[in-house]
Amino acid sequence: MTETDTIQSGGNGKKSLVPYFVLMHFGFLMYAFYSVLGKIATKTEFMSARFILLYAAVFLIIFIYAVLWQQVLKVIQLSVASSNKSMTIVWGIFFGRIFFGEAIKLNMIIGAVIIFVGILILNGDTHD
Repeated sequence: MTETDTIQSGGNGKKSLVPYFVLMHFGFLMYAFYSVLGKIATKTEFMSARFILLYAAVFLIIFIYAVLWQQVLKVIQLSVASSNKSMTIVWGIFFGRIFFGEAIKLNMIIGAVIIFVGILILNGDTHD
């Protein structure tokens, strides 16, 4: 088992990192979603109640993401966590399609596959 899979827990047992990776990727999902709200806000009247509400939601999402990120960094190496952050690009492609009907082109699919493969390679062996 690699360091990516487990961490020391109390010096005598191993604790799974899987929940932290799930938390981290949930944070990335949230982080990518803030851009959806931002784009919706651009189509509303500047400083209207809806505009302000949307941007308040953006700030709330970014705040929650920052708290999750700090918790994840307590147990996952920065280099591993940062390499996984590129998943926000994939979420952005997905959200663009779902919320705005944006086309997903072949080069986007190839880029997403490269991101997945890169994350797998970078997370494959994290021994110091």
